[in-house]
Amino acid sequence: MNDNIIENKSFQFAIRMVNLYKHLTLEKKEYVMSKQLLRCGTSVGANVAEGERGQTKADFYYKMSIALKEANETYYWLRLLHETNYLSEKEFVSLETDLKEIIALLIAICKTTQENQDL
Repeated sequence: MNDNIIENKSFQFAIRMVNLYKHLTLEKKEYVMSKQLLRCGTSVGANVAEGERGQTKADFYYKMSIALKEANETYYWLRLLHETNYLSEKEFVSLETDLKEIIALLIAICKTTQENQDL
């Protein structure tokens, strides 16, 4: 593991999304919402990783803003799965806590990059 906080947190969150997807499909027999959650929940980290290796500051900002959009979509699907009783309160709160931390980091990264680069 490297010292990049957002990259590490988003990767660990992606692992949680894969494991949650397995749980939802195997145990709860839920296939539609869980697939959406898997797609956007793992996309956060993928976009962060791409952005970290971007060729320009504009590319970095673009990928981080996409990661933020994917994180917001992930939050939507988590809330929906919770409200439809596919996720317990405990499961939801744990995932929500991690995701809100990632969202806050991405907002700060986007804001700082935008301010420093005149994007």
